[in-house]
Amino acid sequence: MALCPALAQVASHAPTASKAPLSAEAPAPAPAVPVTDKPVARVNDAVLTDRDLLREMYAIFPYARQHNGFPKEMEAQIRQGALEMIIFEELAYQEAIRRKLAIPLARINRAEADFRKQFSSGKQYQEYLKFECKGSPRVLRERIRRSLLIEALLKVEVQDKAAVSMAETEAFYDKNPKKFEHGESFAIQTISIIPPQNASAEVQKEARKRAEEALRQAKATKNYREFGLLAEKISDDDWHVNMGDRKVVDAAMLPPPLVQVARAMKPGDVSDLLQFGTNYTLFRLNARTPAGKTEFEAVKTRLRSDLQKAKSEQLRAALNQRLRKNAKVKVL
Repeated sequence: MALCPALAQVASHAPTASKAPLSAEAPAPAPAVPVTDKPVARVNDAVLTDRDLLREMYAIFPYARQHNGFPKEMEAQIRQGALEMIIFEELAYQEAIRRKLAIPLARINRAEADFRKQFSSGKQYQEYLKFECKGSPRVLRERIRRSLLIEALLKVEVQDKAAVSMAETEAFYDKNPKKFEHGESFAIQTISIIPPQNASAEVQKEARKRAEEALRQAKATKNYREFGLLAEKISDDDWHVNMGDRKVVDAAMLPPPLVQVARAMKPGDVSDLLQFGTNYTLFRLNARTPAGKTEFEAVKTRLRSDLQKAKSEQLRAALNQRLRKNAKVKVL
């Protein structure tokens, strides 16, 4: 479902210079959804059909081929996202033609050879040609050329312009200090002994004994792995399946008594028993990070990538608006 919010954005599935030509047309069995070549949109003089739309829907949600269709609760969003995309790509293609962009013959040949390698046999390739290209290798080559022209336009208008230098990245970091501030956090592993709700006094007493024995064994562990294996064996909390490891947790998300104890510990120390209601917990401190600001060196690579992605999406959206401004687009 995380995919859904992106479907409304043209940039969410726009081809880029790194996208393999015709990747949305990879070899596959006949679609679960019927195709009639019914027009779904007109872009200037070009007509886009339900075959084009379905191909893009599969590109957005390829699992539909395996599950005999699209999830009902997502189908409308997937369809709308695919429709926006094929319209955008057609506009981009027409703009590339208007600018007289050219693709070298050798590049088309390489792309065709790479595409054919996706097929396990000549028979499968012929079936694809029959279903998608009216049986014509020439139609396939024209589609490859079209894809590469779209790619070329987007390289000029989006990819090249979206580049963000390290100096620009550092300037953003300096101008937005609060974005890189963080609270105090702890990396811990836990072992918890949790008696049933409304347990009798006898059961609670037994839980206390189990907790004290768990503490004795935990204090004897010498490293992360030994503590983790013990947690997997005896802990009742949900993290026991992951070596008791809760990873890095913000101090604000932990019980204040635990935070107070953790602040007095050194990495590698095992706490004493802590009681929360009828539950018992002990933990191993793996690391403590005081509140502060993350250094630029630690975030520069991810930050630069995020800035380039955001800039790329803005450029694609702006390109889409420019291309639509003087175009005749009609959804049928």
